[in-house]
This record gives sequence, structure tokens and C-alpha cells, in this order.
Amino acid sequence: MPINTSLMETNDDFQLFSQTLITWYQNNKRDLPWRNTTDPYMIWISEIILQQTQVVQGLSYFYRFIERFPNVKTLADAPLDEVLKLWQGLGYYSRARNLHASAQQIMTHFHGKFPTEYKQILELKGIGKYTAAAICSFAYKQPFATIDGNVYRVLARYFGVDTPIDSTKGQKMFSELAEKLLNRQHPDIHNQAMMEFGALQCTPKSPNCETCPLQNSCIAFNYKRIADLPKKVGKTNIRTRHFNYISIRIGTKTYLHQRGPKDIWQGLYEFPLIETKQATNIEELLTSEPFNTLINNQSFTLLAVSATKKHILSHQHIFAQCIYIQVDNKPTALNKYTEIDLKQIHDYPTSRLMESFWELK
Repeated sequence: MPINTSLMETNDDFQLFSQTLITWYQNNKRDLPWRNTTDPYMIWISEIILQQTQVVQGLSYFYRFIERFPNVKTLADAPLDEVLKLWQGLGYYSRARNLHASAQQIMTHFHGKFPTEYKQILELKGIGKYTAAAICSFAYKQPFATIDGNVYRVLARYFGVDTPIDSTKGQKMFSELAEKLLNRQHPDIHNQAMMEFGALQCTPKSPNCETCPLQNSCIAFNYKRIADLPKKVGKTNIRTRHFNYISIRIGTKTYLHQRGPKDIWQGLYEFPLIETKQATNIEELLTSEPFNTLINNQSFTLLAVSATKKHILSHQHIFAQCIYIQVDNKPTALNKYTEIDLKQIHDYPTSRLMESFWELK
């Protein structure tokens, strides 16, 4: 289906589209703290939090993060473990690591002042084209169009675009379209309006088409293609993993491992882990070579076994259980782990899945 450009042949048409959305936005927008400031730091924090998080969940994290790290310097000076701990529960922890690294970049290369140019902002770790455009637009009112999932959906439906939004051709097409539509006198409000319209009005499922101010000229509505747009190339392959955590206790002590790079939850802490290719029953696990190596073949007391929990990530489904044991002497294999007192366990940043296993249940 061709793009509905015939409705927008002049600048007046583009301005009418923008003004319609801005009017809707002014009447329907949510009162959110990052919309009441032009501080690039606060806008940056909010954008990173909202990359993979819904507003309703991210709001409380934003307040706590800003309270503890009110500016770039406090974030840059903080230990990474503290940043990760404050991020705990949000997932996609690379966001927190990148925030910390970028804050240090700003202190080192920009004398502690948040950069004002798009290219400079784009150089910060973890910041892509969308986030750089959002900061430039919202903080500095610079004419950069922001294109997130909400904007893709609005444009695909309104213009009837069949090109997949996750294809190279599609991303180029939507980027050019968003730039043409951008209100250059008020890019900040225009961009906020586009995203809010997709979040509240033109939603993924059951959009409120009956009260939509763009209804008459919307291709998807008039051709009954709302559920069909936007298009994507295909589904992501899901990897299934089986985690068997071993909580080893010696008196009041236990042992934690800090996850390394090139895998999920980098830098977060967890109990010693035995990963298996498939679900393994307890009898097999407790007589396996990895388990006996971990405890140095010494006798142990089985304290408890948790229920298996399914943890869903964007590209992985994890089935995990935790086995709690007690031994009399420290196995040599535990020398590479961090020894802590059980009372300190909540001080360490961890995944939401691991946190559910912290306590003996």
C-alpha cells in the first residue's frame, strides 16, 4: 500500500499534522517529572530508564536515582556496585553500566558539563540516535526528530507503511518521514506529542480510534489495517537455559560470584551456578562432577531445594532452581568466590531472579 503522502503536499499540511497532535497532547499528556525540566542530565536519566521500561514502573526508579545521583558528578564518583544496586529490578543492566561510564566520560572529556551538540552526545556510551535526538530536542529545543516504538506505530498506521520498521529500508524511510513532519519551531513539544499519542491513543492493541483526531485521514483506520501495522521482519529466536544455583553455607557465611562480560547480568552477583543443557533432577545434580568439584567431594547437608522458576528475558527463557546446602569446611573451589556474612547478602546488586533465591525458603 502506498504511503499517504497526497494528504501532505505542502508545509501547511505538515504543520496541520503537528498542530493536531500538539493540541491533543496539551489536553491529554501525563504530568511526568522529566517533562517539567530542561536539565539534560535528568532528561538523559529518564530516557535511559524508559528504553526498556514502562512509565508506571520506571517512575519510582527515576525518583530514587535522581535523589541519590542528582548530577553527573555524583553518578560518576559512585561505585558501580551501588549504581547497579539502585537499578536492581529494572533489568537490562547494561543501561546502568553505560550510564555510569558515560557520567565518567562527561567528567573527563566535557569538564563535568553535559554536552550540547548531537554528535558529542552520540559519543557517550549507551546513547544511540534516538536518545541523542531526544536530549537535544527536549533539553535544547534543537530540531531532531525522535523515533521510538510509539512513533513508528503512529506513522506506520497513519501513512499505511508496509515496510518493516526493523529493516534498514524501513528505518531510513521512517526517519525521513519523521524529519519532514517535525515542527521545527517547537521540536520538543512535537516529539513529546508524537510519543505520547502512540503511548496513550494509538496503542499497540485496542487503540482508541473512535476519538482519534487523525481518524479521517488515517490509512490503517480507513482500510481496517490497525491490527496489521506496523510490520516487522520476524520474531527473535528465543534461547532456553537451565540454571542450578548452589547456596553453600558454612556457619553464618555464604559465597557469591560476580558475573563476567559477554553474558546477561554482567557485574551482578549470584550464588555459584551450574548451568545444564536441560532440566536436571536433584539426585543427578548432587552426584554430578561439577557439583562435587564445587564442594571438593566433601559431605554436605541438604537444607532445602527451591521450586523451579521461569524467568523471561527478551531473547532468553531461563528455568532456575536453587539448592541450599551446608558444609563444615570451605572447599578450595570457593576461593574464587566472594565470602560474605548472610546478613550482608542484600547489600549486593543482583538480578530479580537471583534476589528471589537470597533467602532460604
